[in-house]
Amino acid sequence: MLPKLDTLERWAYDYVVSTSLKHKLSPDRAPRESDQEFVGLRVDVPGRPGELRVVSHARKAPRKGALREPARRAELLHTFLHHELQAAELMCWAILAFPNAPISFRRGLAQIAEDEVRHMALYHAHIESLGYGVGEFQVRDWFWERIPNAANEQEFVASIGIGLEGGNLDHTERFAKLFREVGDEAGALIQETVGAEEVAHVRFALHWFEKFGVAPTFDAWLATLPAPMSPMTMRGDPLNVEARTRAGFTPHFLTELRAWKPAPPGS
Repeated sequence: MLPKLDTLERWAYDYVVSTSLKHKLSPDRAPRESDQEFVGLRVDVPGRPGELRVVSHARKAPRKGALREPARRAELLHTFLHHELQAAELMCWAILAFPNAPISFRRGLAQIAEDEVRHMALYHAHIESLGYGVGEFQVRDWFWERIPNAANEQEFVASIGIGLEGGNLDHTERFAKLFREVGDEAGALIQETVGAEEVAHVRFALHWFEKFGVAPTFDAWLATLPAPMSPMTMRGDPLNVEARTRAGFTPHFLTELRAWKPAPPGS
């Protein structure tokens, strides 16, 4: 059964399944009222606007020198926009998948989804300023291939909040420097804005990880990650220690994250 109209859950459902690019880029504000009778729903795949060309393997991130070309910067920003889209959708996915979670948690997910939509708008505007549009480059639903493996709320915040958004604190700092080095100050400022605002998202995830189980030590986080997630895809080089510390990571967690290596094959 679908959630009732004009509820938080219906807003989340409508966003995930929408095939309208306009809706994806600019949804209505999330209602605060919850559907108390909603029993939960796991959406298998998101709605995809016809403008988006989803592929199974995306191109690697461009090298430093390649960003001198507006087309390569636009392509990279397009990838970032799609990351934000998937993050917004998956926050809505969790609102639907975990209906018995505290309402403050689910409202927090909606607020984060709205932040991701706002970040999409920043990327969208700069892509257009470079002479391109949404849909002119291929995208990959990499997040959707992994995050819905989360069996519970703690696995969800471990993977997307502590993991992927934590990694984005590193990546936004690195890409801000790369954009600035090729003279794209607007692109650099967008990266810095997104990175600064995602500190609160990571703090939210660390807080709820502990509320749902145990203290967010590195070992507890690692043990909670659903397959096939691993720290390899959740850290940049170098780590943004200042932003991660503001988000709530301990020095020990960051030391362990920096040093972590996958087990050798067959071990």
